[in-house]
Amino acid sequence: MFRIGHGYDVHKLVEGRKLILGGVDIPHTVGLLGHSDADVLAHAIMDAMLGALALGDIGHLFPDTDDSFKGADSLKLMEKVVEVCRHKGYCIGNVDATVIAQAPKLAPHIISMRENIARVCKCDISQISVKATTEEHLGFTGEKLGISAHAVALMQKI
Repeated sequence: MFRIGHGYDVHKLVEGRKLILGGVDIPHTVGLLGHSDADVLAHAIMDAMLGALALGDIGHLFPDTDDSFKGADSLKLMEKVVEVCRHKGYCIGNVDATVIAQAPKLAPHIISMRENIARVCKCDISQISVKATTEEHLGFTGEKLGISAHAVALMQKI
């Protein structure tokens, strides 16, 4: 049996924060603002996994009103999401994700992102697709005000 879910996340770019995407610390002049490390890629993937199993979203599991998640490593949160999914009898079939950012160039970091996510999800890297695109200077991502990510996760019965 298969289940599919979609996830979306967005965070504002600000000075004084690291830019973490897919667990990779990417050198940049600004970073993403959020309660945790604001890893939009990891957040979108987690929401897709949870959505596939009708388990809500990461805000339900890791509320921003809980100080224990302040500054949290999103890959550590993803480990917990993977455990929840396995407890429900599902694992990753595959993930397809897209990060939307005008800058910086993400291509050099894609393999590391995929490796990190595959490791945490306990699957092969071939099951994790990460792509990056710009919005040709349009909208908030194009104007470098924020970064967003979309993800689709196919969950399969263990």
